[in-house]
This record gives sequence, C-alpha cells and structure tokens, in this order.
Amino acid sequence: MAQLNFLLGIGVILMQVAIVVLVVPLFARNNLASQSILGLLKKWAIPLGFFITLGASILTLVYSDVFGFIPCSLCWFQRIFLYPQVVLLGIAWFKKDNGVWKYVIALSVLGAVVALYQHYLQMGGTELLPCPADGVGDCGKRFIYEFNYVTFPLMAATLFAWQWVLGLIAKLR
Repeated sequence: MAQLNFLLGIGVILMQVAIVVLVVPLFARNNLASQSILGLLKKWAIPLGFFITLGASILTLVYSDVFGFIPCSLCWFQRIFLYPQVVLLGIAWFKKDNGVWKYVIALSVLGAVVALYQHYLQMGGTELLPCPADGVGDCGKRFIYEFNYVTFPLMAATLFAWQWVLGLIAKLR
C-alpha cells in the first residue's frame, strides 16, 4: 500500500502540473501550438474525463473496501460529487453529447470546495464548520500524506480541478 500511495502522490503532482500547463493555452489561444493542444484535448475530453473519474472511483472503493479505510462524512460528500461523473461521462461518450460538461463542471466545483476544506482540516486548520463525522470516520485524520502535502482530499481536489479545466476546454467554440 505504501507503494500505491507513493505512485498516487506522483500522479497527483503530474496532474497538478498538467492543469497549470493546460490553463496557459486557455488564455493564449491565438498561437498555433495552443490551438493544437486545445483541439486535441477537446476531441478526447469526454473519454479522458470518463477514464480518470472511473479510475478515481475505483481507487476510493479499493481504499475503503479492500484496505479498510473508513471514509468520513466529508469523504462521502466528495464521492457524491465524483461518482455521478462516471455515469454522466459514460452516457455522454456513448451519445456523443458535449453538453455534459455543464454538469461535470458544477459537480467538480462543489466537490473541490469540500475537498479543499477537508485538506485544510488535515493540514492542521481549525474547523470553520463542525465536522459532520458520525463517529466512524474522522475528517481531520490523514490516511495518505505524500511529499508533505498530498492527502486524500487534495487528490480529490486535483481531480475536480482537472475535470473543471477539461470541461472548460471542451466547451470552447
């Protein structure tokens, strides 16, 4: 499991770098390189978003059902915003419906807010709102802590940010 945590930490860092790299062409769409990158991503946005959310959903289930980590209430809220994206993007891919991104972006923004709040708690922040923990899972407990900043909620926030940027690219005209 330590190796999986390490690999996921590296994956999160790479995804964060990719997000920053993709934001640049969004603002500099006038050059040919930006147009090429955005065009390619726009073409493959739905399958890419589908497979990333599917993989993340499977990993959440592996950690809770195989490794025995009990998700707290905030983790469940993040899952509530993640799991429907798999279904929505799967249907959109089948139907070739690019209109799905307004729903994916909305779910991602809400999920990112919850994830960033929980990451804040896990990094030692004080509760701004009472933790809705039901006594089983603790919102402030870190299960993963790679590279002195990568936690489960930060992984979720990174995924939601990726989906948001991918959605913005897919919605470009």
